[in-house]
Amino acid sequence: MPRSVNSVASKKKRKKILKRAKGFYGARSKLYTVAKNAVEKSMCYSYVGRKQKKRNFRKLWIIRINAAIRNQGLNYSQFIKKINTNNFKLNRKMLSNILIKANDIFNKILTS
Repeated sequence: MPRSVNSVASKKKRKKILKRAKGFYGARSKLYTVAKNAVEKSMCYSYVGRKQKKRNFRKLWIIRINAAIRNQGLNYSQFIKKINTNNFKLNRKMLSNILIKANDIFNKILTS
């Protein structure tokens, strides 16, 4: 009996890996074994990157708020304490957006 090989499935598997490796440098996008390793590593980096993105955006919002507050003579920790005592339910993302889009409203928040 002749040997039966499922070449359709194996080609599909290789094609999927090479498609994900599209745009990688050199053999990483051409050769299956090298591409497989590169894709596995890139998936690890993408998982970590999704976590880092959240941290980086929070840092950015805090930096923006701090820069605006310094002009008013406060520092960041004093401002956050003031917001918490006045029971404002705004997170740092919303405060940053208000600061960028509606600076006059942000000044009203500061004075209250």
